[in-house]
Amino acid sequence: MIIVSGANGALGGAVVERLLDRVAPEQVGVSVRDPEKAKGLAARGVRVRRGDFADAGSLEHAFEGASRILLMSTDTTGDQAVRLIGTAIDVAAKSGAERLVYTSHLGARPVSAFPPMPDHAASEVALRASGVPYTVLRNGFYASSAVMLLGAAVQTGELALPQDGPVSWTAHADLAEAAAIALTQDVLEGVTPALSGAEAIDMAGVAAIASELTGRPIRRVVVTDEEYRAGLLSHGVPEEAADLLVGLFTASARGDFAEVDPTLATLLGRPPVPLREVLRAALG
Repeated sequence: MIIVSGANGALGGAVVERLLDRVAPEQVGVSVRDPEKAKGLAARGVRVRRGDFADAGSLEHAFEGASRILLMSTDTTGDQAVRLIGTAIDVAAKSGAERLVYTSHLGARPVSAFPPMPDHAASEVALRASGVPYTVLRNGFYASSAVMLLGAAVQTGELALPQDGPVSWTAHADLAEAAAIALTQDVLEGVTPALSGAEAIDMAGVAAIASELTGRPIRRVVVTDEEYRAGLLSHGVPEEAADLLVGLFTASARGDFAEVDPTLATLLGRPPVPLREVLRAALG
């Protein structure tokens, strides 16, 4: 049985859908914190069990009978994130699974201005130490984040953000398909190359594409980190989240997310979905 953790999330849910294109529902199980939200999957024949990375006992039940397990990265950062993934890796390694698959990031490194990246790096180390064959999916930056960062710029005509650098934006759908392939085929071993889009585009490029798609001019304005952070706080963004976003731009400006690699296209057997198409769908 193939187990997907975090199946109630955007990426996890998409992975399950791609798995169901490949295998029978009774071969798929999900580990979710709230089984009620996965009732639709249960009705389709998918095994649904509660599994919380903060509760090792629940994971033992959720991972029972697993052949392969997809461990989704958490929505936390710092020591807590590393501890939660560490617990999940430990339980998964004891489950008898033949392979563990983890959703990391192409920017994963021990030292980074963007807080999730050191967490991913530490989790990769724990995975290597598990003694179980593993696959680390070095996922590209979600293209949906470009939509989020674009925010209200289409209405205001101004995209005011800190200095950034090119990012190889990648669609959720492509990453979900790649994960489904990793869970059903022996094609990816160890740490993958960057699973990226076909080109790296900075926020000025994002603004230009959005302008073209909407017919509304959007001017890219560079503000200081301090101005950006203050603006976020004034709109009620928590300090931790504001610092995380500032760190994202610092890491981006250093080129941490600019890597472009053909592995994803080769794996999918087609070009990755371009950022333009993600923006087109989001902007209507």
